[in-house]
Amino acid sequence: MKRTFITAIGLSVAMLSQAFAVTTPTNGNPLETIQPNSTTYWQQHVDYKMNVDMDVKDYKYTGTQELKYTNNSPDTLKTVFYHLFFNAFQPGSEMDVRSRTIQDPDRRVEDRISKLSPSEIGYLKVSSLKQDGTAIEYNEEGTILEVTLNKPILPGQTVKFDMEFNGQVPQQIRRSGRNNAEGVALSMTQWYPKMAEYDFEGWHADPYIGREFQGVWGDFDVKLTLDKEYVVGGTGYLQNPEEVGHGYLPEGTKQKKVKGKTLTWHFVAPMVHDFAWGADPEFIHDTLETPSGTTLHFFYKDKEEIKENWKKLQPKTAEMLAFYNKNVGKYPYKQYSVIQGGDGGMEYAMCTLITGERKFGSLVGVTAHEFAHSWFQHVLASNESKNEWMDEGFTSFISDLCMNQIMGENKPNPFEGAYRGYIALANSGFEQPQTTHADRYNYNRSYSISAYSKGEVFLAQLGYVIGQDNVMKTLRKYYNDFKFKHPTPNDIMRTAEKVSGMQLDWYLTDWTKTTNTIDYGIKSVTEEDGKTKIEMERIGLMPMPIDVMVLYKDGSAKYFYAPLRMMHGEKANPFDGVERTVLPDWPWAFPTYSFTIDTPKSEIVGIAVDPSGLMADVNRENNEYQAE
Repeated sequence: MKRTFITAIGLSVAMLSQAFAVTTPTNGNPLETIQPNSTTYWQQHVDYKMNVDMDVKDYKYTGTQELKYTNNSPDTLKTVFYHLFFNAFQPGSEMDVRSRTIQDPDRRVEDRISKLSPSEIGYLKVSSLKQDGTAIEYNEEGTILEVTLNKPILPGQTVKFDMEFNGQVPQQIRRSGRNNAEGVALSMTQWYPKMAEYDFEGWHADPYIGREFQGVWGDFDVKLTLDKEYVVGGTGYLQNPEEVGHGYLPEGTKQKKVKGKTLTWHFVAPMVHDFAWGADPEFIHDTLETPSGTTLHFFYKDKEEIKENWKKLQPKTAEMLAFYNKNVGKYPYKQYSVIQGGDGGMEYAMCTLITGERKFGSLVGVTAHEFAHSWFQHVLASNESKNEWMDEGFTSFISDLCMNQIMGENKPNPFEGAYRGYIALANSGFEQPQTTHADRYNYNRSYSISAYSKGEVFLAQLGYVIGQDNVMKTLRKYYNDFKFKHPTPNDIMRTAEKVSGMQLDWYLTDWTKTTNTIDYGIKSVTEEDGKTKIEMERIGLMPMPIDVMVLYKDGSAKYFYAPLRMMHGEKANPFDGVERTVLPDWPWAFPTYSFTIDTPKSEIVGIAVDPSGLMADVNRENNEYQAE
């Protein structure tokens, strides 16, 4: 049945959308700051110094790494682990086998790794490793290096690891590589030996099979030496622009002459958990200063067919920055780079690599999504392998709102696509709980919808539960309280509870830890003694509060709200100008719920459950009643 009687009076998300993403904290002040989790919170710290020489002819490189590792945990560590991501790009690797055995392989990977020749594979090898000057034992196991320490690292202790390593950049297949489909020479992501994360759950030394990443917070000091014709963009602040040039020199500054065929690029990146870069001899390098003090850098191929779009992208990226600064929190770094490269779009610290031969709308869209990851992953560093929905879903939520505004899309429901994707998955029989490890989904499609669509709906639907204003307040408080940390699902839930005053453990549990679905319907509409009795039913297992809109023949409408008892609270009226009646709480265990309105049935045109469309009901066929 069409919902014409609802849209006729404008009771749709259009009435609610102004509450999403256009608000700022009152008086410009954030909500009160709390300590994340408890005073026992801790996280490890790393300080990297790397010197790397890249041969652009054979795509091989050598490097040295000095890593100061601080054990802030209460545990004594006898073993540490490093990631060697490039080893995934070899025939017979876990990424290769998984891609060839999963039922719906990523089209970018499929069986391509199995066909790589020795000169096309990727590898990352450690040739020497010392702990505080003494050689230590290590064992390479695929994409993980297991290190047996000579001396345990005590709580509070800092040790120094000195490493020599060498690698070969793989043919571009997934995220990293050389000579991608658009001709970009180097997409250098996940390219160095990277210390694995150790937190309250222990080590996260996950093999690289194709999903997401996690890293230790720290400071990077990196020197990259390569052919002087190449232009480099990536993580960190360039320390020697007068030597490098290539668009980094301030206007009016003269570049120093450097002898030889190579240049050394010196980057420093404070308080990040990754370091990535891209390079090509044909890169155009543009910069744009923004009112917030952040300099935007753009690196793209010197091709006539893409120049116009990349020029138009630049002011749009500045609009994105302003939008995210306002609606989540201030971007904490002085630079951000949009770099052509990779195989689609992927976020890294202070930068993204995106394919650039796109239509303008697509170019803006991928940039909006990857830039938003600077907040949801590269400042709020959740565990992407275990809780991928927290970064992908939250990023999708805020970037869809951003696109709706800066591109003038004016969609009544900017999250509609995410709801469609989730509901299709929920009804397919292939859904797995969001607590599933990112590598352990049966289908790539199930992973994608669970991480992106269902993760986005988590926030959009939370707006249905606690109110749209409160969702935006929750995001700002979450950012303020947990930036530069590793937040967990409990942290976003507890933040929402503090903002809304409601109890929300049920929401986090059912939505992320089960595949319980939401299905509420109108069971019957009857008249008794000149009054109308509306009987509702709960069909799905997941609890929700219920919005019911009644439209009358005279064109008026009334909104009836049944809070969920276990919420122990109520949201504000989301429908401006519509009279609301707050009904008694609906206890979840009761499969049916009835209420009576003082109007004859004959005066009612229609009744709708969830007129906003923000409740992820998997069967909307039973959500409406329309008079004959």
